[in-house]
This record gives sequence, C-alpha cells and structure tokens, in this order.
Amino acid sequence: MIFKVFAAQELGRLFELLAVNMIVGPVKKGGAADGRVLYDFAPVYDLADLCLDFDQTIHSAKKYLLPYVEETCSFKLEEVGWEKEVDYGGNQPLVLFGLHACDINALNKLDKVLLAQPYPNQFYGAKRAGIFIVGHSCQPTPACFCHAMGTDSVLHGCDLFLTPLGDDYFVEIMSSRAFHILENLNLREPGRDDHRRFQGVVEQRKSLFTAEVDTSDLTKILDMEFDSAVWAQWGDRCLSCGTCAQVCPTCYCYGVEEVVAMDMKGADKFRQLYSCNLLDFAQVAGGHNFRPESRSRLKYRYYHKHRGFVEAFEEALCVGCGRCGTNCLADITVPEVIASVRRGEVDDV
Repeated sequence: MIFKVFAAQELGRLFELLAVNMIVGPVKKGGAADGRVLYDFAPVYDLADLCLDFDQTIHSAKKYLLPYVEETCSFKLEEVGWEKEVDYGGNQPLVLFGLHACDINALNKLDKVLLAQPYPNQFYGAKRAGIFIVGHSCQPTPACFCHAMGTDSVLHGCDLFLTPLGDDYFVEIMSSRAFHILENLNLREPGRDDHRRFQGVVEQRKSLFTAEVDTSDLTKILDMEFDSAVWAQWGDRCLSCGTCAQVCPTCYCYGVEEVVAMDMKGADKFRQLYSCNLLDFAQVAGGHNFRPESRSRLKYRYYHKHRGFVEAFEEALCVGCGRCGTNCLADITVPEVIASVRRGEVDDV
C-alpha cells in the first residue's frame, strides 16, 4: 500500500479523470420524518452533487453488482431449433465513489461467496471486474457497530481510500490503476505531521462509536442457545417483510422466475434478490414449508450471518453498517438481538 497526500481542490481533478466512465456516489434523496437527510447511491455527473459527508445511505452499492431484479437469459423458438441469449451485464465500466469501509468490506465478503467458489456467479463477476472503487472515511452513526465486526477499516477491495485532513486528503493507494490515475494530480509524500493528523482522525472516529456488540465466542453461544426462548420473542415481533435483506449490503439469497410468452415462442428468465424472512422462502414443491414461523426464519438469518458464514469463511457475514436496524419496521436491531441471546432474555418486547 502506498500513501500520498493531495490538496482538497485536487478532488475535482480526480473526479474529472474518473468521469470518462459513469460515476455512482452518495447523493441527497430527501428527508426523513425525524428531520434526517436521506442519502443513497445514484449516478453523479457533477462533483457538487457528490455528498461525501453523508452518514449512511439507504441502500448499499451492492445493487450495482447484484441488481434487485436481473434478466439472466432469454429464449426464442425459431422455425428450426431455438436460440438462447445471455447478457452478463459487464460491458460498462463503473466508478463507485465515496464508499465507506463497511460497504467495501461487504463487497469483499460477497466476493468470497460469488467469485471464490467452484461455481462462480458470472453475472456478478462481469460487473465486479469493471468496477473502480474510491473509498472515503466516515463519521459513525448511533446505529453503526462496524468496529465490533472488524470492518471499520479497509486493507483491500478498493482502488484508493480517501481520508480528509482539513485542506488535504490522505490517500491510500491500493491498485496499479489508481496509482497511474493519481499521477495526473499534484501529490506529495506524507510527512510526520500528516501521519499524526491521520492518526488523530482515526482515533476521533473510533470515539464516536456508541453501539456495542460483543462477538467473543459468539459462534459457540449461538450453538448453545439454538433453542433459546429469545428467538420466539424476537420472531413474534418480526413482521416478515424482508426490509432488512433489501437494505443489507451482504444478503445474496435470490429466487428465479421464468416468464413464457403468450405465443409460446419465447421466454425470459429473471433472478431477483429475496429474503429468508419472507413467508415462502423455505417453501418447496408440494407446498411444504420448512420454516413456516417467523421466529425460525429470523433465527436462521442470524445463524447464517454470525454462525454458518463464520464456519465457512472464518468471519461474520455482517459488516455492522446498522441499515437493517435503522429500517426495520419492528425496531429489531442486531446489537439488541445478540445481547439478548447472550443473557438469555429479551427486554421490553
């Protein structure tokens, strides 16, 4: 990793250099009932519209690699035989500008599932190969607990990472592509004062985390508390709406639907992101549902995030962004659920 420093006004030059491709970044989308400004990732054509001081976006940048609905292939019947068309959707390079560390680590986790397996997801892989990622430091919200999940900093998974130091940016260069692009900016080597300022920003950011999650021996505790009554209590509170999965940066479960043309001369196959909390998620042919109760579906969601994924990849699938709790209609949050499992009871449910 290479460290450099450039003046804040050079950010406009960086934006111009990257704008040869489509840039997606955090923009203002409206306001919440409590007065909060709502942000989300969207195409950006002017640096002035890029809100790098955002706290949290409604959705993660995952939607640009795993669209909520995606056509995987289409079929056409000809006079003789038939033909199949597949578009992997990786034709347009994309710049993701301003991702926080938790969202970059979320993509790293998705890479392990969707790319580093015997049967990689070619649709995800085609889009991932054309992504250039510019990370940006964050200011934790009350819902953030990425420090507890070890995802509040980035070691890989992006091309460069920016940390504002007043009138300067401290830059961590993580790819050769970023190195060559930054050759067009006025850079300087960081001095001792720059390193001190950088460490001060990091320490100040750490002090802002208020949500706590104790993950020590969590996999063992989950094994021991598999039949705990707390799952029934949280499950009875859950509305099974699937909102948590829609805003989660690491959920990748999906369903497949094939739509046949009325003239029977063609068909389109679609894949759509799904949620393990939805009623019919575990329903199979014949109508049997392996998880008919919301309590069992909610429990298995937590076991997948904090138990099964840890066993497979030695890290949790959750990155601690807090989106699920912020958007949950039943006010169910990860810190509260895990704390209740550890002590064996739920408060005020």
